[in-house]
Amino acid sequence: MLKGLGNLGDMAGMMKKAQQMQTKMTEMQDELHNIMVVGESGAGLVKATASAKGELKALDIDPSIFNGDDKEVVEDLILAAIKDAQSKANDRAQEELGKITSELGLPADMKLPF
Repeated sequence: MLKGLGNLGDMAGMMKKAQQMQTKMTEMQDELHNIMVVGESGAGLVKATASAKGELKALDIDPSIFNGDDKEVVEDLILAAIKDAQSKANDRAQEELGKITSELGLPADMKLPF
């Protein structure tokens, strides 16, 4: 009845792959807390470190940018560094997710979790 579906007709195989995917996803979620990325702004004057989950972990500000008249500039640089770190965290998380889909033989552009 399911012969024409190839590998999709193998329900046991599908269940095994689903379990593998669930295990890999859990492992990846744990790893994302330990992978750090650094976002920068102002040619490196402000650096924000975040986990690949997007959690801000550290902020490094070069003291040379502190001038009473430049409060808005400093604020903008801080926000830009944080946004850069969050963007890099998202990219890294997608990269790690791509590794899982590749290992499981799923299409690279498959969006997970479903």
